[in-house]
Amino acid sequence: MDKMTLRRMEYYGYHGVFEEERKLGQRFYVDLELELDLRQAGLSDDLTQTVNYAEVHKLLKSIVEQKSFQLIEALAEHIASAVLDTYTRVDALTVRVTKPHPPFDIHFDGVTVEMYRSRK
Repeated sequence: MDKMTLRRMEYYGYHGVFEEERKLGQRFYVDLELELDLRQAGLSDDLTQTVNYAEVHKLLKSIVEQKSFQLIEALAEHIASAVLDTYTRVDALTVRVTKPHPPFDIHFDGVTVEMYRSRK
């Protein structure tokens, strides 16, 4: 299966268990790997034969920046469902949501959840 990958899309969202996170907001990174047949797009050079990644970005921006979830697991699940519902060409996907600065007293590069979802 062919793949289209959108890496480290950065959004500002209001997600978290703590009230301060949902009030002040913070940065989130989203990686999305779409599994779909890209043969016709490659042969025809026709945007209608693929998924427009600019539109995918706009969809994800609206989800991350306009909705609020306590868990990044819920955010990732919502992203996966929305992409599969919107883009019928996508057979499966992997979504990764990273919270680079969770509110802990320890230093690390953040926390990431990763989900694989398919139409099957």
